[in-house]
Amino acid sequence: MRTAVLIPLCLWSLVTVSPVRAQSDNLTPLKERVNVQADSARTNQIINGCWVAVGTNKPHTIQLDYSRPFQGKPSYRFELKQEDNTLEGYAQGETKGRAELCYCYAVANDFRNYPATEYLNAQKMKTVYHYGKGSCPQGSSMSYTFSVYIPRTLDKEVSTIFAQWHGMPSRTLVSDPDGKVMRLSVEEFLELEKRMIFKKNIAHDKITKINSKGDTIYKAGKPNGWLIEQGGYPPLAFGFSQGYFYIKANSDRKWLTDKTDRCNVNPDKAEIMKPVTSTYKASTIAYKMPFDSFPKDCWITFRVDIDWTLYGKEKETILKPGLLDVIMSYQQAGKEVKKHIVNKEEILIGRNDEEGYYFKFGIYRVGNSTIPVLYNLAGYEEHEKSSGK
Repeated sequence: MRTAVLIPLCLWSLVTVSPVRAQSDNLTPLKERVNVQADSARTNQIINGCWVAVGTNKPHTIQLDYSRPFQGKPSYRFELKQEDNTLEGYAQGETKGRAELCYCYAVANDFRNYPATEYLNAQKMKTVYHYGKGSCPQGSSMSYTFSVYIPRTLDKEVSTIFAQWHGMPSRTLVSDPDGKVMRLSVEEFLELEKRMIFKKNIAHDKITKINSKGDTIYKAGKPNGWLIEQGGYPPLAFGFSQGYFYIKANSDRKWLTDKTDRCNVNPDKAEIMKPVTSTYKASTIAYKMPFDSFPKDCWITFRVDIDWTLYGKEKETILKPGLLDVIMSYQQAGKEVKKHIVNKEEILIGRNDEEGYYFKFGIYRVGNSTIPVLYNLAGYEEHEKSSGK
C-alpha cells in the first residue's frame, strides 16, 4: 500500500476544475461529490487541485463565494437548510447532515503500479483513499492552518463541526462471533464479504433473492456475530454546540473500536483539559468559549500544531501522549488580535489504527439538529511540524 503523501498548500494556481460562473456573479455551486473510501476522484471532481466534496450535493450546500474573498481568492461557502439532513444519526431515529471538503482522496493514477484487482478490492474494503494524497502517518507531528468566517446571523443553538480530523480504519480488522480479534488478509476479508453484508461495524448474513425482473439481489439477514473496524468519533474537531465554540480531542487506544462505548464529552458540562474517560477512550474539551463571545463577521484564522498520540497497536497501550497547540487570530478595529487558546497541552489525541489522519472542513451537523447553518471557510495549509516548535 502506498505511504502517505503530504501536500503542503492548497494552491489556486493548481486548479484542476475551473468552474464557470453560474447563476450568480458571486456564487458558483460545486455539485460533484466523491465517496473517498469507495471511489477514486475523477478530474472534474477535484476542486482547486486539492479537495473533493462529500455529503449532500444540493447546489446551495457548497459554493465558491466571490463576494467573501480570502487573501484575494474566493472562499468556500457552506450551507445546510433545515431539510438537508440525509444521514442516520448516532442514536436510533436521529439524523445528521454533511457538506464538506475532504483533503484526502485517491485518483486512478495512484493505482497505476498495481494489478487491476487492487482497485476493485480497495472498493470492497473501503480503503481507496489509503492509496492517495492528504493523510499523515500515525504518531506524526503536523502543523495545520485554516480560516473561518462566521456571520452574525448564525443561530447560537447550532450543532455543527466546521473542521475535523479523521482516522482511517481498515475493515480487515475484525472479531469473530467468539470475540477473537484478528487482522485478515485481503483474500480472507473478500471471502467474508462474499457471505456477509456490513451495516456500519455489524456483519449480517447475506441473503440471495430473485426480484420480479429475474435479477439477483442481496439483502441483509440477521446479525451473525462478526464485527469489523469502522472507526469512531473524530480525533479532533472544531465546532459549535450547546451555546459554545469548542475544540474537542478524542482518543481510542483499543485495537478494534468498541462502537458501544460512547465516551464523548459535552462542551457545556466539561471543564477545559479535564478529560472524560472510559477503559480505552478519552474525550477532552481542549478549549471552549461562549458562542456570543466568538468573533463574527470577520475571518478567524486557526494555527493548529499536533503531535498525534502514539499507540501500541495490538497491545492497546499508549506509547507516547500527544500534544496540542492552537493560536487563534483575527482583525478587530483595524488591529490584529492573537490568542494562544491551547498552549502546548499534553493530551490524548488519535486512534489506534495502522493508518493515520486526514482533514475535512465544512458543515457536519450533528446531535439531531436541523437548525440552518451557513458560514465560509478558506486558507487551508498543512505540513510536517518543524523540529523545536
